[in-house]
Amino acid sequence: MPEQIQIRQQSLRYADIQEITAASGLDLATLPYVIRILLENLCRHKAWGSNITEGEVGALLKWNEHIGAELPLHVARVILPDSSGLPVLQDLAALRDAVARHNGDPGAVDTRIPVDLVVDHSLQVDNWGHANAMPLNLRREFERNRERYEFLKWAQQAFRGLRVFPPGTGIIHQVNLEYIASVVMKEQRQDGTWLYPDFVIGGDSHTPMVNALGVLGWGVGGIDAEAALLGHAYTFPIPEVVGVRLVGGVAAPALTTDAALLITQALRKAGVAGSMVEFFGPALPALSVQERATIANMAPEYGATCGFFPVDDRTLEYLRNSGRKPEHIELIEAYCKANGLFRPSPEHRPQYSRVLEIDLSDAMPSMAGPRRPQDRMPIDAVARDFKQRLGKPLSEGGFGVPDIAPHPASAHPRGIGDLGHGAVVLAAITSCTNTSNPSVMLAAGLLARKAVERGLQVPPWVKTSLAPGSRTVTRYLGEAGLLEPLAQLGFHLIGYGCTTCGGKSGPLDEAVAAQIENKGLVVAAALSGNRNFEGRIHKLIRANYIGAPPLVVAYALAGRIDIDFDSEPLGHDPDGNAVHLRDVWPAPQEIAALLPLASKPETFQETYLAEDLDTEIWRNMRAPEGLLFPWNPDSHYLVEPPFFERLPDRDGLARLARGLEATRVLAAFGDSLTTDHISPGGEIPGDTPAGQYLLAAGIAPRDFNSYVARRCNHRVMTRATFANIRIKNLLVPEVEGGVTRHFPDGETMTIFDAAMRYQQEGRGVIVLAGKEYGTGSSRDWAAKGSALLGIRAVIAESYERIHRANLVGMGILPLAFLEGQGWRQLGLAGNESFHFENVEAGVRDGALITVVARDGGRETRFQARPQVLTAAERHLIAEGGIPSSVLRGFLNDAAEAGAASRDSNT
Repeated sequence: MPEQIQIRQQSLRYADIQEITAASGLDLATLPYVIRILLENLCRHKAWGSNITEGEVGALLKWNEHIGAELPLHVARVILPDSSGLPVLQDLAALRDAVARHNGDPGAVDTRIPVDLVVDHSLQVDNWGHANAMPLNLRREFERNRERYEFLKWAQQAFRGLRVFPPGTGIIHQVNLEYIASVVMKEQRQDGTWLYPDFVIGGDSHTPMVNALGVLGWGVGGIDAEAALLGHAYTFPIPEVVGVRLVGGVAAPALTTDAALLITQALRKAGVAGSMVEFFGPALPALSVQERATIANMAPEYGATCGFFPVDDRTLEYLRNSGRKPEHIELIEAYCKANGLFRPSPEHRPQYSRVLEIDLSDAMPSMAGPRRPQDRMPIDAVARDFKQRLGKPLSEGGFGVPDIAPHPASAHPRGIGDLGHGAVVLAAITSCTNTSNPSVMLAAGLLARKAVERGLQVPPWVKTSLAPGSRTVTRYLGEAGLLEPLAQLGFHLIGYGCTTCGGKSGPLDEAVAAQIENKGLVVAAALSGNRNFEGRIHKLIRANYIGAPPLVVAYALAGRIDIDFDSEPLGHDPDGNAVHLRDVWPAPQEIAALLPLASKPETFQETYLAEDLDTEIWRNMRAPEGLLFPWNPDSHYLVEPPFFERLPDRDGLARLARGLEATRVLAAFGDSLTTDHISPGGEIPGDTPAGQYLLAAGIAPRDFNSYVARRCNHRVMTRATFANIRIKNLLVPEVEGGVTRHFPDGETMTIFDAAMRYQQEGRGVIVLAGKEYGTGSSRDWAAKGSALLGIRAVIAESYERIHRANLVGMGILPLAFLEGQGWRQLGLAGNESFHFENVEAGVRDGALITVVARDGGRETRFQARPQVLTAAERHLIAEGGIPSSVLRGFLNDAAEAGAASRDSNT
């Protein structure tokens, strides 16, 4: 099976998947490229001595007959943002302490594969609209997060495989695409140097953006990332692979963002959740890697595990343009062609589970919103849709405004004092999705220049910001002369990081905020992001729309979301002449003329010079040293987590079954509850349990920071769980926010207070939900917080992949109603006492679990299917989750080492 390839007088080894398929009587050309990469992974690690069976390889060779069968994969590397990466490293530090307390070797707790952590989720837009915004925001970021960053500097010297990219570098996925990803990796072993595909899992759901480069990768929760970087096999079920044939081409005035929104809507409707999507078709040669990245980035939004573009000529072109070394590009081309991983033509069509076709010429200028990225509509429908939603009840997707007459949506405010519904109060060019794509960024700059030339200005109530995904963006925008017109419209550079899209939009102007609160206004945000879930962008902004960067500029100029661009002008020039969107929209040839500025290898090479990857503040920051982290008992940022405090259970499965006796419902939800609802990431309101906790600790609201920044304090994060200000717990249907009813007395209180009361009563709790429970970000605290609230099980109609796995990783049992059933269809009210039968057999064997709900003399019996999908997951549930499992593993190793030492001494 090992084959050799000669490159530059060097003999390199690789796992020859063509030989493997031929020996099985199969044609490699029929296998999807994602299956080829998984096959290479199994076969190489089998050759390296891992415990991989012929049956597992055989199942993957005939993958379409074995969808759901488990694969023990070994990823090449892990990549983490600080939002999930800090809790991962904090858990490792706490695990070292636990191993040391039980006389084990804490040094054994270490990273076994390369780990990159990019600090990109802590930047907030505190300063905007002026030239000094970026340095002021960076300084404030370090002030807020010094403890966290000192911990990161300690971790960098404590864990051998860890590399940290400091604040100000860029957004994780764009840095991965432009610099970190190698496409093909090399490893020196005893029998020679091996080549193999770059294969990454990341602690952020938008990790699939790197699929545009032919690198297989997807998002996982931090819990799974912990196990993988400790060297554990990453167990993954054989996926359905959906082929998506892209035809046609994006035609002006549409842009790549519009195509990505079209694809997102089409694939979400087609039902690709949990599948791997692989793109092919005649439209591909016209799509650059950056444009493919815009599409691949949205994989979580269309529900797929990944959206993959195999290596081809455009890949090699991008690698050259982004400054990769020529000898490495030569190696990539030679290896991928030799091992069947290079796509010979865009129309090459392996055998897929099913094939869908999308015509890119159907793309048109669009926005998606006001609450979900898959809810795309052409821009000429946005105003009408918004106005219709104003008076609709919340239960029907509206905003529930009882009387819109005093502040009509069609108002044309002259100043902050007369804002009405529909005012755009925030416009942000942000997120990795679009800022990685030069064509749409240049389009935004060109539109800004034309608007400035016509004398247009952004109204004073609009908060504007420019937060690119890397410093390459400002380099080419500057060379194109487009940074200045963007700044003249208020889109000054505010920093490099995941800001507004990730809930770090910062404050609104005080006068604007007062108008919104005093009048009860439904106002809007326009952003070039990928997420617009309720309560995510800003607590005062209820309507959030995502679209291409030039449309963000257009809505900022208009100052309202309810504009008809065809009939209404963006504004008027100094002579009073109307200026319409069509008058300033850039032509394709104008964009094309500037694109070479974004493809200069020296730009990327200079951006990622090693000596320039940190700042003076980072370099001068002192941090602890040594193997064990010295926890500060007075810290409200870094609190030793509780997950390793007690010894692992001998039988966690029996404990789970006991915990599911006579449970109560903590909360009940409808469809599409996101991880943002479960564990918000943005501002911490003072009237929430987390805000009250911080106030009681003597911390001023100005220093609350965000939920993301407090993720290393489990006391904050437990109180944050289900505390999103827009969450709708149907046990209290008349109220938004983290409230519930405690049973049997029916008293209304916060979800946190109810959970603590149930724990005092010695009673476990469960959650009821509809379809797509846990969609959105790969947020491990959505599962960790649930576990700390005492939740033993979730019963939902369906789950998003990452959150389901995270629940298992924390020892929480995910159960699915049978087809056609749900808690509302069964007539459940949520006030019942729930009893579970056959739990142990259900988890061990996948048998149905019987659930009995009792309310006085009324009894409802139904069955639920355990969503514990692999033997590895069944093992985790039996051990009480990943924290218990890994601690037990290290303690067992220590015990075996001690026994061996005693035997040798004897």
